[in-house]
Amino acid sequence: MVKKREGFYLELLDLLKQDPQNRFYADNGKDLLRNKVYECAMKMDKDLIKLLLSNNRIKEQFFTNIDDLLVFDKTAFGWAINNKAFLQDSYTRFKNNIGLIDSNEQFISSKNDVVLSFPYKDCVLEGGQTKEDQEREEIYYNELLAPDDVDRLLAPKVFTNMKRYTKDGEENITSFEENDNLLIKGNNLLALSSILKRYEGKVKCIYIDPPYNTGSDSFNYNDNFNHSTWLVFMKNRLLLAKKLLSEDGSIFVQCDDYEDAYLKVLMDEIFGRENFRNKITWKRRGGSANPKNRLNNVTDYILWFSKSDKLLYNPIFSLEDENTQKYIKERFTNIDENGRKYMKSPLQSPNPRPNLMYEYKGYRVPTNGWSISKEVMEEWDRLGKLCFPKDKSQNINRKIYLDEYQGQPISSLWTDIFVINPMSKESVDFVGQKPEALIQRILEMCSNKNDIILDFNLGSGTTGTVAQKINRQWIGIEQLDYGEIDSVKRIQNVLKGDNTGISKAVNWQGGGSFVYCELKELNQKYIDEIMSADNDKLVELYPKITESEFVSYKVDINKLKESEQDFKDLSTEDKRKFLIEVLDKNLLYVNYCDMEDEDLAVTEEEKAFTKSFYGDV
Repeated sequence: MVKKREGFYLELLDLLKQDPQNRFYADNGKDLLRNKVYECAMKMDKDLIKLLLSNNRIKEQFFTNIDDLLVFDKTAFGWAINNKAFLQDSYTRFKNNIGLIDSNEQFISSKNDVVLSFPYKDCVLEGGQTKEDQEREEIYYNELLAPDDVDRLLAPKVFTNMKRYTKDGEENITSFEENDNLLIKGNNLLALSSILKRYEGKVKCIYIDPPYNTGSDSFNYNDNFNHSTWLVFMKNRLLLAKKLLSEDGSIFVQCDDYEDAYLKVLMDEIFGRENFRNKITWKRRGGSANPKNRLNNVTDYILWFSKSDKLLYNPIFSLEDENTQKYIKERFTNIDENGRKYMKSPLQSPNPRPNLMYEYKGYRVPTNGWSISKEVMEEWDRLGKLCFPKDKSQNINRKIYLDEYQGQPISSLWTDIFVINPMSKESVDFVGQKPEALIQRILEMCSNKNDIILDFNLGSGTTGTVAQKINRQWIGIEQLDYGEIDSVKRIQNVLKGDNTGISKAVNWQGGGSFVYCELKELNQKYIDEIMSADNDKLVELYPKITESEFVSYKVDINKLKESEQDFKDLSTEDKRKFLIEVLDKNLLYVNYCDMEDEDLAVTEEEKAFTKSFYGDV
């Protein structure tokens, strides 16, 4: 049996039973008199306050230390006591979903006058969607009210189906090596929390291309909570991402104009406004006919934040962007005797000082500004890269040849990287696939060889592909199943010497390896079964699921059993949605701490690999 911790609320309820005057429970000793508890709290009843202070856990939740004085947050306590969602009689009136109800027993999710304000951001949104067309509403875990649930949800998980891929194929493994590249299939929030123990503070660069929340992507949630839901979804993951970053690390998050303003504010809060570097604008396509009510959008944005002011930054130069092309056309107007184009670049600094000059072949050469040594002058002269003027009072110029010119430093406007043509070899027929050149620029700008790269929205696998080709260690996380265009297959082809994307530019010949593993499913197996079941199979699953140990604590089991006929009368789609909702989302995957539980059937190979990954061997 899975050992279940006593929840925070059970602990609070048990504590209230210890009231010396027995004021908070009915004569049967079972029913909580919430109004009485609330009344005493609002009056700052001494006995109640003493009782709450006697339990350290309750004390931490509802009391704040200010200058060695404990201040009771009676508003938070009153909200908790009156919130039916976490008490034994809170759920549920049988409908086609499960949700919070107000004092009039109306589902909050059905009310139009309720808005999930983003200040309600101290929640965890589990985000357990595994199929693009699975549009179930998600579960929030409030950190104030359900600390046990959050802790258990984010506890490290057991791994399964472990393999190492090389250019020669795949092999089953039971251990994980220090320098292994890693691809994890499973919920990205839970995978991020699982890798924290091993990689905290070690990741040099994070790039993610999350759902843009435009309504046409895979982030399909309740429209009543659209912006707030997406922001909570992002916040939970970005908080873990920050922990994973090294002190000199950077994170790049791609988005469009639908959420970029909201995302910037969120990232300011998490990473600090002082660590904002740039809002990079990528011109991904040319103009076309405008929509009827707005201008055609031809750009994406990439928000770049560092973890601190110690960031690693490698300047990048480009020959192809619009500014450089204009510069070349205007400046490279000279041709030498060999037909090579060049431009003249004055050696003299704007305000040379005589005491910082030396003489070379009768010419005075400034050293400030350029710090030019005689040795450098002699080498340039030998290579024919100096232009000596007829009049010695004029400046010496250096020749900069176009065929040796590396370009202008890139700005925050990127116009030289083009969106993937669906007919090109680089295309893997994946909606939203990003060019390898785009990811290469980001990774080379903020990491060096052998540094660790992370992408927890791996998608088609572009980040892993590029990292492999430019010799970075990488971690990829993906929870959606994309079938034939899965990232595993794409990166397998990279190991074999794939010649698309940046392969030619970096002389990619193949090689290397990566480890693939999955979070070991528990309730997730039920969800997969539900998603593929027809109507008759869903009816069969109803008693099996409702009688299992893995039903959400928010559900009144007795009422579920009494309502089986009502369930049969639902549409097939409503049956599917309902069964997914009743499952405990804390138990989607097997927790590492429960690995020895025989009922969970964790194999010896899975135990060995999991222990190896967490460093417990």
